[in-house]
Amino acid sequence: MRVFGINRTRPDWKAARHHWPHSEKSRFVRSGSINWHVQVDGPPDAPTLLLVHGTGASAHSFRDMLPLLAQSFRVVVPDLPGHGFTDARSDEVLSLPGMAKALAGLCDTLEVTPRFAVGHSAGTAVLIQMVLAQDTPCERIIGINSALRPSEGNAVLSPLAKLFFANPMIPRLVSWRAGSGDMIGSLLARTGSTLDERGVRCYRTLVQNPAHVAGALGMMANWDLDPMRRRFGELALPMTVITAGDDPMVPPEDSREAAGQIENAELVNIRTGGHLLHEVAPEKVTEVILERCSRKR
Repeated sequence: MRVFGINRTRPDWKAARHHWPHSEKSRFVRSGSINWHVQVDGPPDAPTLLLVHGTGASAHSFRDMLPLLAQSFRVVVPDLPGHGFTDARSDEVLSLPGMAKALAGLCDTLEVTPRFAVGHSAGTAVLIQMVLAQDTPCERIIGINSALRPSEGNAVLSPLAKLFFANPMIPRLVSWRAGSGDMIGSLLARTGSTLDERGVRCYRTLVQNPAHVAGALGMMANWDLDPMRRRFGELALPMTVITAGDDPMVPPEDSREAAGQIENAELVNIRTGGHLLHEVAPEKVTEVILERCSRKR
């Protein structure tokens, strides 16, 4: 197993914490070989709600939802391995099973049992994998623009991601370009979402660090959804799939196709918001989450 050569230097927390959303809720937790950055908020005796971001993002993407959800839940929001301020020590942890296992280990270390879980994009796949592996007795999963279907170019993208990931100069080059031009604006434009300046600044901080870029590339290079998709029929818990009608990255049709294979899945469509719907319309998404989590089944 190849060990990372550059991703041990995470973004500078001391420099970033002054502008990072909810930095007062942040803690660093060692679980297994991983040093996690995780934010925790809400009453200690409330039901635990786990929030999981997608590829290339971090816990900051739930910044406007966190205080809303913390009124009703004990909210746990980690940076996934190799992302944000969480490190990663091997390729294995960036695979879907590896990431799900590591996240379950973090929950054990924190001594929390997620009753409900919300995932954005690839984060939804991580949560489904956790449930299928019986690593969490979660009662309901809520996905936001869930990336549950291999992209049309996956046969090309995966080898390219592996190639880029293997070359330590690629993350450095991407980070250099992010600091010298409007690369962040171009990347965010592809999501179809318009973020506030605070959100843009957070993504700029992340992409300007080669370790974060390497983590995102490593996640894409090691991602394989097919084994999980073949087990959709085994999911017994209720699932809500929220889609944005104008998401250019995960078309609503993809979510509809995946939901059709899961017995207790329902679709909720929000007309606009793009791929980063939860950052554009946090109140709307939170409303759906609170209503679904209040249901008995």
